[in-house]
Amino acid sequence: MNAAINSLVTIFGESTAGIVLGILVFLAATTLAFCVMTMLRVQGAVKRRAAGIREEGTARTQSDSRSLRHSSLKAAHRLIEYTTKHYSHTNTEHMKVLRRRMLQAGIFDSRAVAWFFLARTVLALVFAGIVFLVVPTFHLAEGTVLWLFIGAAGLGGYVAPSMYIDRRISKRKMEHQAGFPDFMDLLVVCADSGLSMEASLDRVGREVGVSYPSLCANIHMANLEIRAGRTMTDALEHLGDRLGLEEARSFATLIQQSEELGSSITDALRVYSEDMRHKRLSRAEEKAYALPAKLSVPMMLCIFPVIFVVILLPVIVRLYTGNFG
Repeated sequence: MNAAINSLVTIFGESTAGIVLGILVFLAATTLAFCVMTMLRVQGAVKRRAAGIREEGTARTQSDSRSLRHSSLKAAHRLIEYTTKHYSHTNTEHMKVLRRRMLQAGIFDSRAVAWFFLARTVLALVFAGIVFLVVPTFHLAEGTVLWLFIGAAGLGGYVAPSMYIDRRISKRKMEHQAGFPDFMDLLVVCADSGLSMEASLDRVGREVGVSYPSLCANIHMANLEIRAGRTMTDALEHLGDRLGLEEARSFATLIQQSEELGSSITDALRVYSEDMRHKRLSRAEEKAYALPAKLSVPMMLCIFPVIFVVILLPVIVRLYTGNFG
């Protein structure tokens, strides 16, 4: 402190050193007081905003609970819960097939069956209602024809969810067929490197995620089942059911027989991988051989008529004009 005072006396002189020192002390005290007041003010503003948000959220919740949108969502949620509860206790053969189709389509929600039946009913009513309102408005049909249109629209709405599920199953099945041989090749590589079957599935599932996301998701589910305590054979059987491929079911049987007989899983995987590659090559050759037969109809309808016109049109023109020179 004395050194600071001596420095001020040296710089400003003895007469003005006291004034400068007082100014500096005043500025320091003012800055400190300003900082403390700013902090208290910010804390108070934050508390007021938090209280306002809490009150606004409470008021909004109370107002939303009385709104039509909230009531509609609540009624729809109750309807879905009731439908799910009703169909969850139904274990008929048709319901089992429908649940299997949902899994093969990649819909793993437990309420998928309820959504499916609700979508059927709603779409049938909506399509029939649209036709009932639109057709008489434009005078397109009357009487029996009108009711036929309404019935056809309702039937189309009823069948639309099934068509959507079939389309998803077909698309995913094509992806699974294309990726399963690669999956088998990677399993052989992992088995040759000394990994166990569980570690190989986990590693291959992460490797095929970029090229075949659906196959990766199903393999990940099989890994989760194994970690939960399910046996390898059961997990692979469920994997085959979800994939919807006969090759996957045969793969599960192969692993089961290898474990029961004590044979080398690596050798079995190598032989089965070669079989998968041969099947994929056979499918490609089959498509290539079927291409000429498929192209015959477009050629007859689109190409041959143009060729006939180009060849015969000059002859017809000359016959019509009598110019044979």
